[in-house]
Amino acid sequence: VIMKPDHNRQYFLVRQDAIFCSTSNASQEFYFKPVSEQSYSSEFSRLRSGLSAGSSYPGGRTASGSNRTFTVKGVSFTMVYVQGGTFQMGSDTGDSDEKPIHSVTLSPYYIGQTEVTQELWEAVMGTNPSYFKGSKRPVEHVSWNDCQDFVNELSRLTGERFHLPTEAQWEFAARGGVKSTGCNYAGSNAIATVAWYTDNSGSETHTVATKSPNELGIYDMSGNVWEWCQDWKGSYSSSAQTNPVGPSSGSNRVFRGGGWGNSAAFCRPANRSGDTPSYAGDRLGLRLAL
Repeated sequence: VIMKPDHNRQYFLVRQDAIFCSTSNASQEFYFKPVSEQSYSSEFSRLRSGLSAGSSYPGGRTASGSNRTFTVKGVSFTMVYVQGGTFQMGSDTGDSDEKPIHSVTLSPYYIGQTEVTQELWEAVMGTNPSYFKGSKRPVEHVSWNDCQDFVNELSRLTGERFHLPTEAQWEFAARGGVKSTGCNYAGSNAIATVAWYTDNSGSETHTVATKSPNELGIYDMSGNVWEWCQDWKGSYSSSAQTNPVGPSSGSNRVFRGGGWGNSAAFCRPANRSGDTPSYAGDRLGLRLAL
């Protein structure tokens, strides 16, 4: 939030650094810092897009350092630290919606070490909508709208600001971030070592983290279930971008990664798909970002 008291031409940047939530109460801390008119204009332009300088989408705390593990109602999950960097997003040899390749720079962030499991979803939401039951299997049959309810409730329970990854955050992490070795799939050129897909899945989901991880130690970014992203699905631009958040509107939300019923081509890091925010199916789940 930025407040501009016009009556005395002073400008204040107001940053909400922390939100502490519980089931019974919530408190907020705000820090006020007077800034110059030039700084005000610069910060306003940055914050208007939903991204504060040095922070991950959508304007939350700055990611730093090492992995973080959380426990909610007895269920633990790990968020992997992704060092910021620049990469070439898209593919000139894939589907038309993967073109053109363009340069993207991202600030540091965290992403889920695994897909959200059924036990975590049930701990947070109290229900399990999945067709293929198993506490350590990925939750599926959840819409983008359902995922928004989930991340909001998880944020309330933890006092953090969880969200779905942007499409760019998802692809950068799938490629291995700054540790990328340029693999065809998320962590290997041999898809069967990192993915449950149509040739080896037996037409069902599998327990998360039972295949090899990618360069960042993240599991199942190729195969098992597709994963919702935050963005509306739109065409790429050839222009270089920093912390892109996708189109401001659209018909379909993006999902990535391929699933248990898909061929290898759909499990490439650059491959894109999407559907309406209300769509849910047994090949479609999610992964958290922070």
